[in-house]
Amino acid sequence: MRKDIPVYDIGHFNREDIVVSRFAPYLETHREFVLPHKHNFYHFLLFTKGGGTHMIDFSTFPVEPYQMYFMIPGQVHSWNFEGGVDGYVINFSPPFFKAFLLNPDYIDQFPYFSGVLENSVISLPMDMREDVRRIFEDILAETEAGGRQSIDMIKALLVQLFIKIGRMGFENTAVKVGSHNYTVARNFLRLVEQHVGELKLPKEYAELLFVTPNHLNAVCKEVLGRTAGEVIRDRVILEAKRLMVNQELSISEIGYKLNFSDNSYFSKFFSKYAGVSPEEFRARQLLM
Repeated sequence: MRKDIPVYDIGHFNREDIVVSRFAPYLETHREFVLPHKHNFYHFLLFTKGGGTHMIDFSTFPVEPYQMYFMIPGQVHSWNFEGGVDGYVINFSPPFFKAFLLNPDYIDQFPYFSGVLENSVISLPMDMREDVRRIFEDILAETEAGGRQSIDMIKALLVQLFIKIGRMGFENTAVKVGSHNYTVARNFLRLVEQHVGELKLPKEYAELLFVTPNHLNAVCKEVLGRTAGEVIRDRVILEAKRLMVNQELSISEIGYKLNFSDNSYFSKFFSKYAGVSPEEFRARQLLM
């Protein structure tokens, strides 16, 4: 375990806004990425070959062919591959889509870019695999050609990919992308991310969203499958886990950073909802 989790900037790749690559050479060039780290950019992959595990925010997933991972800025992840792996990887900066279609929040509508883990790991069904792989190939070819308006073409291909994957996730649910309830839930998640540790009560977020606490709770249950209180609590636990990687911070300092005035209460809170004490969690990370 390091003093702190390194955060990589899109400039790490000597490109301004977007990086597109086959995964095998990407991994060969950036071997440091198998260790726990964060990005300040969006990061998504399609695996076509290989196995092993992928840890995202301290949850572990098996790596399988034709599996996609979508990650937002700030998430912690690491890899443990078995044998050779390949596929495609695309990184893009937060401003990359800001002016697209005059909608700065365009990609926020897609559930796999919400940071909610159950939405961000997707196994492609057989009938979609070739279509999705072809889009990645087209994006890669456009990137390598670098012709006139290539960035516009890449954005158009990315939108095609995002919509295709987004439709798969919303075909059989009553909550549709763009609905009022989905918008409220998306804005709630954004506010929780901005105010983690600072605001801890659903009613505080309801005021910022100009809805009642009961309405916010109902929306969260419908769209996210959890109460508003559970969403806030889980995000506090995740932030605590991220901070515990930093060995220079004591457990009491972490509790203070998250606005727990009493270290004993923070330890009890963490133990109850994380399933282990802060000390046990930190010791496990040291062994990884």
